[in-house]
Amino acid sequence: MTSPLFSPLEEKPRSWTLGTDLVSSYVWRGTRQGRGPHLQPYAEYTAGLVTGGVWGTFDFHGYREVDLYLTLDMPGGFNISLQDYWMADQPWNDFSAISGSHALEAGIGYESDNVSLTAFYIINEAGGAGSYGGDLYFESRFSFDYFTIIMGAGNGWHTEEGRFAVCCVGMETGLEIPVTASFTIPISAQLVYNPDSRLIFIGAVVSFSVPLGD
Repeated sequence: MTSPLFSPLEEKPRSWTLGTDLVSSYVWRGTRQGRGPHLQPYAEYTAGLVTGGVWGTFDFHGYREVDLYLTLDMPGGFNISLQDYWMADQPWNDFSAISGSHALEAGIGYESDNVSLTAFYIINEAGGAGSYGGDLYFESRFSFDYFTIIMGAGNGWHTEEGRFAVCCVGMETGLEIPVTASFTIPISAQLVYNPDSRLIFIGAVVSFSVPLGD
């Protein structure tokens, strides 16, 4: 019998996905970004084992962020990723350490039906984006029948004083509302506590997506 950890990869068909989420509050790794509700559109393309896309988040008070990402699936449920966080209220062409608007992050992860483990590393210092360079973040997710438990810890721009600390402990749940026989609207809710800042957040997400052929 072949071990699931080393089972052959099943390539995904080529496809585009367009979508958007409406979130009541954007909480990223235990810290709220911007103020109030956010609109988060995205476009994603999958070709075999590679997935790439662009994702954005915008509130109604001037917070703007646009991210590019690329993920490669590997055997055993592992993946590696690269992501560019761009603070879109700042110049695109500023890549300097002092005021740069781009933070580049490399990641590695493992995912099964019930467990997700990820580790991320910020490659560069970017003053405008708020990254120090060398920032770390580790997150685990454990899924059960009706909810998911989230635990995350990091340093650098993830914590108030930059020291390594637990910054995200939470629970997430969701459901799908049927609209037609082939179309549903996913809705999820999340409760997050940040032990570092001692803040607690409650949020809800309504998602809309349209898969397209190659």
